Amino acid sequence: MIEVRPGGRRRIDRVLAPDYVADLSELDLTEVRARRDDAAQEETDLSYLRRLLHGRIDIVKAERSRRVDGGSASVVERLAEILADNAVGPVPVGSGRHQTLEPSRAEAHRRHVEALVSDTDLSDVTSLPDERLDLALRTYVAEEASVSQRRREVQVVVDVLNDEIARRYRAGSASVDQLLAAERGEDPPGVS
Repeated sequence: MIEVRPGGRRRIDRVLAPDYVADLSELDLTEVRARRDDAAQEETDLSYLRRLLHGRIDIVKAERSRRVDGGSASVVERLAEILADNAVGPVPVGSGRHQTLEPSRAEAHRRHVEALVSDTDLSDVTSLPDERLDLALRTYVAEEASVSQRRREVQVVVDVLNDEIARRYRAGSASVDQLLAAERGEDPPGVS
């Protein structure tokens, strides 16, 4: 389970700290954007972790179904089909966002998922007894629920920060010219 540690040093601890979005109007636009970008990166990492968990859940469910249905094709033979089943088709409203960032901790996330149920067992799911397969599924599903909850919390933070940025543009206290000048390392227009 993903725990948030008050005062912790991890990005998720910072992003989900209550003061992260407090008094945003007091911060300069550069800081608001930096916080938004940090939160967006955390959302990307959590989304990646969810996808890893979904893949493992799909593999375990496929093996359970094969056993119940008496199928002869192994999970390995059907792996591309299993993993593609949930990768296509309509996405439920509100379940995701377009991600433009790459996960920053992909290897750490893989190790985390592998450690959940001693992932070496999943290299040959057909040899696992039913109890072990059921335990793996329960563990992955519980972890996915935890990750999804944290991801929704981070999305709220991203939305609050985006709303503050949009408010400043609407109010005229921020402009695209200022943004472009800042990105080029120049003084904002009207400042000498």
